[in-house]
Amino acid sequence: MNGSVQAAGTWDAASAWRTWRPVEGEDLRGPLDLAVAATVVLDARNRVIGWSPAAEALLGYGPGDILGRPVDAFLCGTALAAGSGIPADPSEPAPAAAPSAAAAPAAAPPPAPPAAPGLPFRGHEPRLARHRDGHGVPVEVAVSELAGGGTATRVLVLAESERLRVWESRLAMLDGLATQSPIGLAIYDTDLRLAWANAASSAEIGRPFAQYRGTHADELYPGGTLVTEGYPRTLDGVMRQVLDTGEPVLDVHFLGQLPSDPGREHLWSCSYYRLEDAEGRVLGVCEDAFDITDRYDAQNRLALLVEAGRRVGTTLDAAVTAQELADVAVPGFASAVEVDIAPGVLEGGDTGTGWPPRGGFVRVARAPARAARTVVEYPPGTPQLRSLSSGGKVLDENALVVPLRVGSETLGLVTFTREGRPAVFDNGEVALADELVARAAVCIDNARRFTREHAAALTLQRELLPQHLPWHSAVEVAHRYLPTDGATGVGGDWFDLIPLSGARVGLVVGDVVGHGLPAAVTMGRLRTTVEALAELDMAPDELLARLDDLVVPTSDGFHGPGEGRTGEAAAAYVAAGPHPDVTTGATCIYAVYDPVSGRCTMARAGHLPPAVVAMDGSYHYPELPAGPPLGLGGLPFESMEIGLPAGSLLALFTDGLVEARDRDIDERLDMLGHVLADHRDMPLEELCDRVVTELLPGGTTADDTALLLVRTREFDAGQVAMWELPAEAVAAGRARELITGQLSTWGLEELAFSTELVVSELVTNAVRYAEGPLQLRLIRDRTLLCEVADTGHTSPHLRHSTAEDEGGRGLFIVAQLVQRWGTRYTRSGKTIWTEQAFPDGVPTA
Repeated sequence: MNGSVQAAGTWDAASAWRTWRPVEGEDLRGPLDLAVAATVVLDARNRVIGWSPAAEALLGYGPGDILGRPVDAFLCGTALAAGSGIPADPSEPAPAAAPSAAAAPAAAPPPAPPAAPGLPFRGHEPRLARHRDGHGVPVEVAVSELAGGGTATRVLVLAESERLRVWESRLAMLDGLATQSPIGLAIYDTDLRLAWANAASSAEIGRPFAQYRGTHADELYPGGTLVTEGYPRTLDGVMRQVLDTGEPVLDVHFLGQLPSDPGREHLWSCSYYRLEDAEGRVLGVCEDAFDITDRYDAQNRLALLVEAGRRVGTTLDAAVTAQELADVAVPGFASAVEVDIAPGVLEGGDTGTGWPPRGGFVRVARAPARAARTVVEYPPGTPQLRSLSSGGKVLDENALVVPLRVGSETLGLVTFTREGRPAVFDNGEVALADELVARAAVCIDNARRFTREHAAALTLQRELLPQHLPWHSAVEVAHRYLPTDGATGVGGDWFDLIPLSGARVGLVVGDVVGHGLPAAVTMGRLRTTVEALAELDMAPDELLARLDDLVVPTSDGFHGPGEGRTGEAAAAYVAAGPHPDVTTGATCIYAVYDPVSGRCTMARAGHLPPAVVAMDGSYHYPELPAGPPLGLGGLPFESMEIGLPAGSLLALFTDGLVEARDRDIDERLDMLGHVLADHRDMPLEELCDRVVTELLPGGTTADDTALLLVRTREFDAGQVAMWELPAEAVAAGRARELITGQLSTWGLEELAFSTELVVSELVTNAVRYAEGPLQLRLIRDRTLLCEVADTGHTSPHLRHSTAEDEGGRGLFIVAQLVQRWGTRYTRSGKTIWTEQAFPDGVPTA
């Protein structure tokens, strides 16, 4: 036995019991182990002749209290032997104390100790023991009979029932680890040869344990490697490190192939720790390993989805999105990927009805090898054609075809192909491919919608902005437009050149708050309004006042043009916009240049003043009254007139050209002036490019930018004839004479008759209905312009005369003889003007 018992009679064991100590690591021994358990030696009459210190600790009896007494003095339950008389109830009175060991008769020679001391007894039963203080102690009792005819006939081993249950639970756990646990457990000796393996480890090997016992780990998993950084690459290497250092290695990852499943790589999470006995001798290394391949694959799939979310759909370009999908899936998921898309989708339209689509699908992306776009047709029986026919996924050997679908519409196909590795896509991988393609389909559909909307936006831009300003004899012009919203190419800035009567020209640049389509729609409405007001020959300040009236929101929330709308009409107007928060704050500058006088009249509504550059390169920004931005209402606008000799440069622009976060606006205005200064011998188109390059490097702008450069021209004296006439009846005749002579000088005799009639009627009306002196002016431009000015403010108008009317037909006749006619109001009165085309073959000015 591993310990001593103090026995009655000839056993001299008292000193041995007193010197007994529990061994270190008692928890490694079972509760019924002789070295730690409560041990009792009985004679043939079931009297206690041996009592261990553990028994004293358990039941409270010292050797003097219990030696020589019957077993039923402390143990209740079924008799140990027939006729022993052990009571079954611990409440029964205990028998009288036995005489002391010294008074006991001489005993037989002490028996030999049982064989194999220290081993736990097999077979035990629950009993109730009586503690010295009287309470019951549940115990498990194991009995071992002793042979040899000595005094000691049997040995009782007692253990508390609770400790034994805990111990047996540990044994069950160890048994489960050996036979049922999915974690592979193995023990390698100090030579790193396999000494023991549990059922899970043996199942991985796929052979009986006897066939591979004594094998090194690297021989069992050839070609495998540890993929965790900072450790040896081989299993033998990491176990040798654990043996040498005693430091455990936890949760390292090993990549290799199962001996029972060659051809497929698995990943294990492994831990290694050194095994030592109670005395500290090294026995070997224990390995626990868990196959985390499925978990690793799931993590990889999740990581691939995360990567796809980061990399796929970064642009609103269907082809780029398709290539991003192919790139993210190769090589981690597939060996090769091909993406085919319907041509209509690439153009922003529908896929078309029926199959095959017009022109077939277009292969827009592939990986790893990229190639130019090609139109593909799918032969009968191919998985791609089967996928299109069924509308679903098709798994065919090493190929997986997944349709790019949005709702019920198929935008294209994605073909995943594998080579070299396990070619079959399992259910999880098919689901992953479906998710990848579904995400890409949404991105491609968004790209399609953007393409369609972008095309609509560009069409809107072409309609709202002048793509080519008309040639005008009064000025030479060039322009640039840079929207901030690069996605749509449309913004809220605009510019325009508007031909006016008298060979004059209207110049306008405006800026609407915001970007994109809403600002562009508002800009279009403002530009149209400016054109309409300009054709009424309004002065710049009056035009801006009228424009401001139209965009100021009324008390009911509508803009000026919306007044009077009720019910559905009002709702439709509000829905169509622009709303007050879009229009309010718009700025505009409007200028009218007269090439006859060389004067320019301008007014601005919250806009930056223009740059005026003389022929010698000097420049300045006129102190033009600022005026409030449009939409505020109730504040006046003022005009300013300046001289612009021929060859002068006028630059109208929006604030996007000169505003910068890192520069003061005055500094930026000086930069613009210096760039424009050297303009004399430079074409305006080249000068526009130079301005954009210098002030907006790289073409980037924080705000929409519009630039209109205007170089002035003047009419020479031979192109203009002007006369003062009295407001008398004879003025009409004098006017006809003057007109006839001038037309003859210009070689326009063919227009003399019609022009005489026109001038005669206009002068007669002026004499009849107006006051003060009259002014007659002829201008030879691209057409013949005729003007009659007076001091009246009443404009003549066409009317239908009846048969009884004596007059009223003159203006109607004038309208039939000319291309256009109209009235222009000035501070001193009004001017009636007409415009006639030259006869064929007559050169224009």
